[in-house]
Amino acid sequence: MTESAGNGAPRRVLILVENLPVPFDRRVWMESTTLHAAGYEVSVICPMGKNATAPYEVIDGIHIYRHPLPPEHSSALGYLREYSAALWGEWRLARRARRERGFDIIHACNPPDLLFIVALWFKLFHRTGFLFDHHDLTPELYESKFGKRDIFYHVMRLAERLTFFFADTVISTNESYREVALTRGRKKPEHVHVVRSGPNLELFQPTAGNPDYKHGRPFLIGYLGVMGEFDGVDHLVRAAHELVLNRNRTDLQFCLVGSGPMLGSLQALADELGICDHVEFTGRIPDADMIDRLSTCDVCANPDPFNPLNDKSTMNKILEYMALGKPIVQYDLVEGRRSAEDASLYAERNNISDFADKIEALLADPALRAEMGARGQRRMQEELEWRHQVPRLLAAYDDAFSRLPRRRR
Repeated sequence: MTESAGNGAPRRVLILVENLPVPFDRRVWMESTTLHAAGYEVSVICPMGKNATAPYEVIDGIHIYRHPLPPEHSSALGYLREYSAALWGEWRLARRARRERGFDIIHACNPPDLLFIVALWFKLFHRTGFLFDHHDLTPELYESKFGKRDIFYHVMRLAERLTFFFADTVISTNESYREVALTRGRKKPEHVHVVRSGPNLELFQPTAGNPDYKHGRPFLIGYLGVMGEFDGVDHLVRAAHELVLNRNRTDLQFCLVGSGPMLGSLQALADELGICDHVEFTGRIPDADMIDRLSTCDVCANPDPFNPLNDKSTMNKILEYMALGKPIVQYDLVEGRRSAEDASLYAERNNISDFADKIEALLADPALRAEMGARGQRRMQEELEWRHQVPRLLAAYDDAFSRLPRRRR
């Protein structure tokens, strides 16, 4: 049981996340359930989404408040509408959560780097602590999208700087993000904690697979993740075209699991390239189905292209592939290599033909596939899975609570 926040009361935390609804945001859900198991009272505010439309519900002891968001649009006006709606919804629900449940710490997960505005209200007027969980490098995201460092880039750097300034404690998802917290954020090392996003291997177990997913073909190549602008799924669709049509690899089936704002355009691209029969888009599916499909795969792909954001970010899909013992093909990015090490082949950055070459190399060598899959699974078990992150998460919370005003401890 966790220590109390004062006067024998349990520690109470409110988690803010804008990117995905809970429980579908796997990292936030693992953090929430871990804290609950440690004796914390946990509330979460998040957006509504597919299969997550209830304004309020309790799942596994976690109290979830949800707000609506406008439809996603990849434009400056679209982002302004989305973030304005998110800030209003999260501030409004935070006031409700404080009345109904109370909280000692606000744990804000970016993007955007504007949630400090919600946290600051409670920090100033209610002496609440602020823990920043750094999920994305927002300035790098902007630079990667628009290819420039203009006034909007510097506004995002300012928002990032203010977030770090007001945060009592920072959680970084990898060493690259920790370096940003120490340099751009000017945080003291003792207040920055690396908590990676490795899956819980008690829940994330490979299955025997199901050959039906191969649609009668010998090989299945899988993808899991968001289908957004920076996820490179178009690279994988084009690699599928290179293999199936240009190299006559009609023995291949591709299974792309996930959803996002680019799903429709990706389906249109597959149709345009004439490979619809070889590429299945499942959309978002239940975890059990997703694990069964990935367990059937011979190779798993992480096609995130090189850009300032992706090079420093850890992709959860890599760790999930490793947990299932699957060999990986990805571009040669700093954090991708740090995560997978020798459980992956690395294609030349943004070279779709070389990406296809690496898939073919793995398909031609079943012994190498088995060896790489075993290496990744072992690395997950010994170093990266969620149980190794739990002490780090709880240490970050001990730090955050130690910095509360004395009357709140």
